[in-house]
Amino acid sequence: MGDDNVNLPPGFRFFPTDEELVVHFLYRKAALLPCHPDVIPDLDLYPYDPWELEGRALAGGNQWYFYSRKTSNRVSANGYWKAMGVDEPVVTSANKKVGIKKYQVFYMGQAPAGIKTNWIMQEYCLPDSGSSSRSSKKRGHPKIDSIRWVLCRVFERNGGSQGSLCEGDVDGAELSCLDEVFLSLDDLDEISLPN
Repeated sequence: MGDDNVNLPPGFRFFPTDEELVVHFLYRKAALLPCHPDVIPDLDLYPYDPWELEGRALAGGNQWYFYSRKTSNRVSANGYWKAMGVDEPVVTSANKKVGIKKYQVFYMGQAPAGIKTNWIMQEYCLPDSGSSSRSSKKRGHPKIDSIRWVLCRVFERNGGSQGSLCEGDVDGAELSCLDEVFLSLDDLDEISLPN
């Protein structure tokens, strides 16, 4: 599913926040509610290598988005996805936990001797509370197992660095790691801005 196959208005840019991915897309998918616009496809990720997502997943800049069923099989023809052990809560602006974001890295070859690549996957899942199943049952929808669906964002980290993830790579901002370091300096009190 490439951008050419999606019936969207000119100038549409898919640039969702973590909260929007979970609340407006993943929750609605798991609760069998309609999602407008319905642009994220279902895809069984693991038969594909990350560079094969072009044309199959929704492209948003240099990132690909798709729904997948949660599975323990994380092996493709040329490699495998390995969890980085980094899980972050996804919270709303009202500080309510609505999901979990897990990070994975793609390795070429067979486990455990694979070679680490720059391909990163953020896998969003709903919390294990079951609250979405109860609320969807109240609205007349059948009870579903919402923890089986995940929403994935896959991208290739820039620069070939094997260091930490730069926010510029994740959220689409075109900042280098050095730009981010500069922007995080505490010397901002010394800078005078015109009134």
